Amino acid sequence: MVERSMPLPHQPAPHAGPAASRRTASARWPHRRAYAALDLGTNNCRLLIAKPEGDGFVVIDAFSRIVRLGEGLAATGRLSEAAIDRAIAALTICADKLRRRHVTLARSVATEACRQAVNGQAFIDRVYRETGIALDIISAEEEARLAVMGCHALLEPGDGPALIFDIGGGSTELVLIDTREGHPHIRDWLSAPWGVVSLTESEPVAEDSDAARLDAYARMKRRVSDSFARFAERLPLGEMEGIRLLGTSGTVTTLASLHLGLTSYDRSAIDGLIVPAQAMQQISTSLSRMSIEERQRQPCIGVERADLVVAGCAILEAIIDIWPAERLGVADRGIREGILRLLMARDK
Repeated sequence: MVERSMPLPHQPAPHAGPAASRRTASARWPHRRAYAALDLGTNNCRLLIAKPEGDGFVVIDAFSRIVRLGEGLAATGRLSEAAIDRAIAALTICADKLRRRHVTLARSVATEACRQAVNGQAFIDRVYRETGIALDIISAEEEARLAVMGCHALLEPGDGPALIFDIGGGSTELVLIDTREGHPHIRDWLSAPWGVVSLTESEPVAEDSDAARLDAYARMKRRVSDSFARFAERLPLGEMEGIRLLGTSGTVTTLASLHLGLTSYDRSAIDGLIVPAQAMQQISTSLSRMSIEERQRQPCIGVERADLVVAGCAILEAIIDIWPAERLGVADRGIREGILRLLMARDK
């Protein structure tokens, strides 16, 4: 678990697409080069390729695949050969996209799984040999900062303190920010060692009865709550009026899809959505009672997420317990968008 303060450079807010800004794009960006951000996490491999436009950017290509790089890591301390093969297969597709889109500036990062694995660096070296992609294993601090930079513009307006969180595969980042100066100032942060993969493997969900499933779910929540305890003690409880909450992860986007009753995932309906926190808690409790077969039949969950979504629900409920905002903002953006903004700002 990592806790300490850190600075956050001011970055322009994401571009909402007004016509006036689009007309000035060519003046601000005379060459319109392609930039790329790749995020290899414990569970997912994600790529964005974009070109600048106005004060933001337009995505021209994207890729996402569940690779479960951290599968079995908690038990062995190593990335398994099967997980490595899955990740390299996905990264090979990314490398082809980078070439075909003529990307001139890119950054590729790896997070918790590679930070923890004893063979993490050997994996990074193999990726470079086989795909040409140079992965940078970033710290938990930088991971949290990039996530905030990528999604903070979706916070509800207001002057109250805000908590931004990112539920990953191997860790969860919590970042307390203040926006009274017009841009996010990080007041405190935590990287807890529980993500959907690591928590699922540490607290397997029993499938034989409702009681057994609820007991496993309660153990998950206690484990996460214990890891949040010191951070929770430092939260500004005297400033709770007007607090805001924003989440970026597959967990919150999946639960938001269930809240809307979507039959298939629709990013345009989810990114920027504000939902009642209580509704997300109710969905979490409902999913925790279901068997894995029942979860597989839920729209926007399916086979790939059915065994991991309960751990994500436990983490989300533990977050709402320590930061009881009435509403939850949902972001389908984060580290990759933060990387793109940094690349473009430095190259401008």
